[in-house]
Amino acid sequence: MIIPERIVEEIRQSAVNRANEGMLSPAALDFMYEEKLFKLFVPKELNGRMLPLPEALRVFERASWADGSFGWLVTIGSGGGFFSATLPPEQSKLLFGHDKAVVAGSGHANGIARPVQGGYVVDGQWKYCSGSTYASLFTANCKIEDGSGKNAVIRSFAFLPEQVEIIRDWNAFGLKATESHSIRVTEAFVPVERTFDIMSDPHYDDPIFRYPFLPFAQTSFAAVCLGICRHFLEEARAFATAKLADGTNVRPQHPQRMEKLIRTLGEKETGLQAVADELYETVERTWTEFIKQGSMEDRMEIEIDEICRRLSIDALAYAHAIFPLLGMPVLMEDHALNRIWRDLHTVTQHSVLVHGRD
Repeated sequence: MIIPERIVEEIRQSAVNRANEGMLSPAALDFMYEEKLFKLFVPKELNGRMLPLPEALRVFERASWADGSFGWLVTIGSGGGFFSATLPPEQSKLLFGHDKAVVAGSGHANGIARPVQGGYVVDGQWKYCSGSTYASLFTANCKIEDGSGKNAVIRSFAFLPEQVEIIRDWNAFGLKATESHSIRVTEAFVPVERTFDIMSDPHYDDPIFRYPFLPFAQTSFAAVCLGICRHFLEEARAFATAKLADGTNVRPQHPQRMEKLIRTLGEKETGLQAVADELYETVERTWTEFIKQGSMEDRMEIEIDEICRRLSIDALAYAHAIFPLLGMPVLMEDHALNRIWRDLHTVTQHSVLVHGRD
C-alpha cells in the first residue's frame, strides 16, 4: 500500500501537536475510509477489500511506519471485519455494507446478558476498545444468565453507538491517538439477530475467516511492531545525520557519539530487515499451506508464535540500543523519537506477543 506523502505528513504533524495527540486528524480518518483500511477483511460483496493475510500485514506495517496510532487503528479496525462472516447475513449487510463501517470492542466476557423475548438485555463494561469514538458498531462478549448456576454460556453481542457509553480513560504513555477507551452498556436490548458465536461456521468462504485467532493476532501485531521500529530507526538516522551536519555549538564528544549512533543504526537496520524477512517468509509459507490443507497444523502455529515474539523482542532491543545514544533532546515527550519509542513499548506489551502460546 502506498500512503501519499501528504497523508503521512498530516498524520505525523497531527501527532506532533500535543493538543491533538489523543485523536486522529479528520484528514487521516477520511483517508482510512476512502481506502477501506478498516475493511481489509470484509467481503467484496459488502464493499470490503478482502485481502489475503500476507498482503494485509504489509498494509499494517506501512500504516504503522507512518504513525504507530494510525497503524494500530488500521490493524484493530480491520480485525473487526471477521464479524461480518459470523453475524447473520442480513445484519452483516446492514452493519458492514456502508463506507464508514468500523468495529470497536473487546473479547473479554465482561457483560451479563439476560434472555428476554426477542433477544437479550445486556449490562457490562469493557476496557481497551480502540477506535471507540468513531466506531459504527461495538462488539463484546457476554455471559448468558440462565439461573442454573452452571458454567455460563458465552456469546458475542453487537451494540449500536447510541447504546454505548464511552468512558474516556485511555491514558497510556504510547499509542495515544487510538482512543482505546472503555465502554459501558446499561440495560441495552440486543435482538437475537445482532448476537453471534465467533466459533460458528462463517457465511463467507474466504480462508481468513477460518484462520486461527492467535496466529492472526500475533502476525498482525508483529507487523505493527515492525512498522514502528522501522520509523524509529529512520528517524534516528535523520537525527544523527542532522547533528553531524551542524558544526556549530557542538561539544567535542558529540561527533564521536553520533558516529557511534550511525554505526549502531546500521547494525540494527540489518538485524530488523533479517527478522522482517523471516516473518514474511514464515507467514507466506504457512498461509499457502493453510489454504491448501484447509487447516493449520500445530507446528505451523508454533513457527508463527516463535517468529512474532522474536520480532517483538528484537524490535524493542534495537530501540533500547539506540535510545541512549540520542542525548537529551529525545527525553522531551513532544520529540518524534520519544513518541515513537513509547508507541513501540506499548505495542510490544500486548499479551499475544509477550505470552503467546504459553
